[in-house]
Amino acid sequence: MTLSFNNPPGVHAPAPSYHHAAVVTGPGRRLVTAGQIGIRPDGSTAPDGPAQIEQALANIMAILAGNGMGPANIVKMTVFLTDAALIPALREKRTAAMQGHAPASTLLIVAGLAAPEFKVEIEVEAFAAA
Repeated sequence: MTLSFNNPPGVHAPAPSYHHAAVVTGPGRRLVTAGQIGIRPDGSTAPDGPAQIEQALANIMAILAGNGMGPANIVKMTVFLTDAALIPALREKRTAAMQGHAPASTLLIVAGLAAPEFKVEIEVEAFAAA
């Protein structure tokens, strides 16, 4: 098995201390993403919670596509929200982004994220058969 890290196009440049994705290749490929927040490819932050959810999901989809995968490859999604009032927006936007796929999922309501303007962080693990 081999391990590689990458930063696919369509997602903002990450801080120097992490990559957007880690891929384990062997008899199949396992993709692990960094937590994605509502930062657009141009580096700006989406203005509110629902827009940040939509952008974080768009970032996830760009990372999947950059690694030859799509929503159906996701086996686990973890979502961190700073406000439980965002749950309906999360459900709506996640349903649209996942195209009918429903992987294992964990949702946490947290006191805060890396910066006060961030309202959501989403990470996924995905798998593609060899």
